[in-house]
Amino acid sequence: MSSTAAAAPPARRTRSRLPSASSRRSDDPSSAANANGNGKTSPKLASPKHLPGERTVKKLRLSKALTIPEGTTVYDASRRMAARRVDAVLLTDAQGLLSGIVTDKDISTRVIAEGLRVEQTAMSKIMTRNPTYVTADSLAIEALQKMVQGKFRHLPVVENGEVMAMLDIAKCLYDAIARLEKAAEQGSAIAAAVEGVERQLGGNFTAPYAFIETLRERMFKPSLSTIVTEDTKVAIVSPSDPVYVATQKMREFRVNSVIVTTGNTVQGIFTSKDVLMRVVSQNLSPELTLVEKVMTANPDCAMLDTTILDALHIMHDGKFLHIPVLDREGQIAACLDVLQLTHAAIQLVEGGNGTANDMANSVMQRFWDSALALEPPDDELDSPKHPYLWRQKPGMGGVVYIPLSLVIRFPLSFKTGRDVCIDSLAAQRA
Repeated sequence: MSSTAAAAPPARRTRSRLPSASSRRSDDPSSAANANGNGKTSPKLASPKHLPGERTVKKLRLSKALTIPEGTTVYDASRRMAARRVDAVLLTDAQGLLSGIVTDKDISTRVIAEGLRVEQTAMSKIMTRNPTYVTADSLAIEALQKMVQGKFRHLPVVENGEVMAMLDIAKCLYDAIARLEKAAEQGSAIAAAVEGVERQLGGNFTAPYAFIETLRERMFKPSLSTIVTEDTKVAIVSPSDPVYVATQKMREFRVNSVIVTTGNTVQGIFTSKDVLMRVVSQNLSPELTLVEKVMTANPDCAMLDTTILDALHIMHDGKFLHIPVLDREGQIAACLDVLQLTHAAIQLVEGGNGTANDMANSVMQRFWDSALALEPPDDELDSPKHPYLWRQKPGMGGVVYIPLSLVIRFPLSFKTGRDVCIDSLAAQRA
């Protein structure tokens, strides 16, 4: 890198138009290779045809897309991204057409890990060409599934043939979680969902207790141990390793982060976003800058028995996208990212066969739809603060926390005319 930081050229105002063709893109290097291909794959857009009341992409919390010419250097692009606090940028060709997308992971693994000079490398050299996009009228759940299946966090949103915004899976998921819990506090979402299921089943709601047990099991009990396997590999570096080595680890393990340890003790976490914001945009040398100087020290960690929803809370409250996971002995078992947890969260709404499961499936889906439809105050999402209920776990020396927002009480009216009250679904998870 040059020792003198050149002033970033002013952002060019442009209304990005769509290219004639689009192929699937991915933040995962292996998927990205397939996405690039010959650049002639037809785009797979979410269908704009949907039922009335279903939430569409344009109603989600979208971010204004940062768009720059594809000939911009990685260094200048990184400075603009840091100034806007974004970790993905859209690129346009000479005709103003959308030609590609670059993320913080691309900069880490395709530039720094390869030893390229950021002030001499054009974004066009590392971009994923013809990125997948969705229309503003696509269903929100379809956009979410598209990102999970394609293993990418960012999705351009278009309206009337022009790029209007960027959808970030983190904002999409956290938005849904916050609204879901707001609905749970009020009790309105589940009450409405059950009422709707009763109507669908013609009032034949004959297994209330089995249904409630299934719903509780599905929403509150799945833990991180269900998505962490014995062969899970973790990228680990030492505090004295240079950033260059850390990015090579990211590339080798096909991940966006590395855990920084001394012995078996977690000292910090270093992500591809840190590479962008704390190293490249600050004109620091990846070869000379030590990880300990730019890592996040003493990161929040989860345990294998932490529930998926609680892990999402930790990440939501801390506003980060990766979380180390420890086993009972305090050893590092995994480092999970928002994509993995999003996939796991989506699985919560899927279940097996049987009447109770079918009813739980219907209620869970309606619950998510109702949660997405709510509009919480802005400050609730920008600065979320969830109180926690601490409980001693039987047979263990530690404690577990339960978000009080998950301790809900609401009446469920069934055909039998009986009211069933649940004082605490969450309290029975542990």
